[in-house]
Amino acid sequence: MSQGTALEAIARRPADFLRSGWPWRSLVYLLASVVPGVCAVAAGMLGAATLVVVGVVVAVLAVPLAGRFERWRLRLVDDRAVVASGGRELGLGALALLVLWWIDLVVVGFTIGGPVVLVLSPVVQPDPGPGAAGSVIGILLLPVAVYTITAWAGARGVVTRSILAPRDSELEEVLRSRARLVDAYELERRRIERDLHDGAQQRLVALSMKLGMARLDLPGQELVAEAHEEAKLALTELRELIRGVHSRVLTDRGLPAAIRDLAGRSPVPIDVEVDIPDRLGQDVEVAAYYVVSEALTNVAKHSGATKAEIMGHVEKRRLVLEIRDDGNGGATPAGGLTGLADRVSVVDGRLSLSSPTGGPTLVRVEIPCA
Repeated sequence: MSQGTALEAIARRPADFLRSGWPWRSLVYLLASVVPGVCAVAAGMLGAATLVVVGVVVAVLAVPLAGRFERWRLRLVDDRAVVASGGRELGLGALALLVLWWIDLVVVGFTIGGPVVLVLSPVVQPDPGPGAAGSVIGILLLPVAVYTITAWAGARGVVTRSILAPRDSELEEVLRSRARLVDAYELERRRIERDLHDGAQQRLVALSMKLGMARLDLPGQELVAEAHEEAKLALTELRELIRGVHSRVLTDRGLPAAIRDLAGRSPVPIDVEVDIPDRLGQDVEVAAYYVVSEALTNVAKHSGATKAEIMGHVEKRRLVLEIRDDGNGGATPAGGLTGLADRVSVVDGRLSLSSPTGGPTLVRVEIPCA
């Protein structure tokens, strides 16, 4: 079975679309409106025959069945799963019984009836000339009818899905899920930083001290001296790793100080003009910090820049950061920048990249502060 929706199928090449099963599925989907139509007509006829109570009972019983039937047949024009509450399904059932069923059948009748009548013109038209012309026109209109049927079935499916599961609720759940993943990721980073700081770093400090004492006691032992230097290098690298996992400066002193710390450790000269008088929310500061960190890493490794600048301020309750370099340009929003864009979007922010060939490269971030 083809995957997707009827509306997506229309966007295919005409030959592929017309050969697919989507037109037939769409037609069956619309013709299935006969089922709620029969229920609605039966309830109306019983009510008109003075059996008002019986008609009302039939209508009430038909509503949940019609709602369930609508959700079931949605699979004909939309293969995606849908989860709906009982109240929304009842509302859809009532709408199907009152309005949607006869609209579907009218669309099918007019869309298919016209071309069919024209195709059969030679049968009902005594004059063979106009009859043959009408038949040709009817045949030419059949593909148009196919597209019309599929388009209405697809639109009808969108309406059904919107009633059963509004897009906003699905989007909110996706955003909440992504935010939970980012929070879990940040907690894991902090746990790693704590374990490295309290565990491995302390052991390396103790080892370095003991090797230093052994070096004093055994001044002629070159192996001890080399081991001491290696221990000090390992301790330095570990501290850099811990700083990369989670910035203590960011936690203790805020975003401006953390950005200046990053700029001070960059091999490329960085001018920093960051005017942020107050502490921002933790999520905002963390997202902004990692954007600056990744951008400066790219400047040092890939840009060929001789200098860069970081500018930041709060404007209309939005944090605005710009990282610009005079490098070769040609950067693409892939790899680390894509992950940063996802992180920024979790806090309702936006990351943009401008990097024409030949430079300069500009990374701009806007994040709401409240």
